[in-house]
Amino acid sequence: MTMTINLVADIRARPAAVVRTLLLSTLLLASCATPTQRIDEAAARFGFESLRLEGNGFELAAFFKPGKKDTSTTLHVYLEGDGTPWISHRTISDDPTPRDPVMLRLMNLDDGPALYLGRPCYYGHAADRGCSPALWTHRRYGPEVVDSLAAALRSFLPKHAVERLVLFGHSGGGALAILLAPHFPETSAIVTLAANLDIDVWTGYHGYSPLLGSLNPVRTRRDGVLELHYLGENDRTIPSSVFEPIAKQRPHARVVVVPNFDHRCCWQEIWTDVLRQTDGIRFKSASAPKL
Repeated sequence: MTMTINLVADIRARPAAVVRTLLLSTLLLASCATPTQRIDEAAARFGFESLRLEGNGFELAAFFKPGKKDTSTTLHVYLEGDGTPWISHRTISDDPTPRDPVMLRLMNLDDGPALYLGRPCYYGHAADRGCSPALWTHRRYGPEVVDSLAAALRSFLPKHAVERLVLFGHSGGGALAILLAPHFPETSAIVTLAANLDIDVWTGYHGYSPLLGSLNPVRTRRDGVLELHYLGENDRTIPSSVFEPIAKQRPHARVVVVPNFDHRCCWQEIWTDVLRQTDGIRFKSASAPKL
């Protein structure tokens, strides 16, 4: 980081060719960083506290943001998407850590207490004991993954005055938010963005092999918990035409299809509105925000 700042500060004092060379070198150095290193650096820039939580024999990476609302007893839990399980149709990735951490950036816009909770075997832990490619491919939503997340989150809560949880998840993180909710009576709302709400429909639509060993969120219900599901109108990964009817069938669900959004873009543009709506929820009769 210091190198980049010094480079920018000194940019006008150097010949153009030298500047171009230094800029290229800086970019190349950045590109050599692993996905985990880039996420760690981003979290540090945001001022998040880096944590390691134990979850049923797995070590999970996490980041905590106390937030400006110090008196809040509601904790927002951010769950990232599936990352990079595969690098091609036939080649499994040796590091599933997300290359584009959507939820990490969204958490930076949150003024309340928030926890970014990583999955087992992600964020530099792919070679840990108990990890195998199955846990980020076909069993990515398996019981061992959900139980590990639940144990890690449960270990975190006693250290903080948490009375309510709101679970936020993007893509596969939305699936995990639904699967995680029954483990916590404190859960008062689930908010998903472009979520994989039915893994059988999703694999069938794209022609992927079934996620054998994974739990299907479409079969998980949690009475009394409001669900807000946001879908991108232009999303090809989770097409709104396919998943809007699935979302609407869920109990206590509100569904919003956002015009011109796709799978990753541009959730930050509405995030403060989503958080404001979530803050105002009485978890019995709230409606989704008007966009």
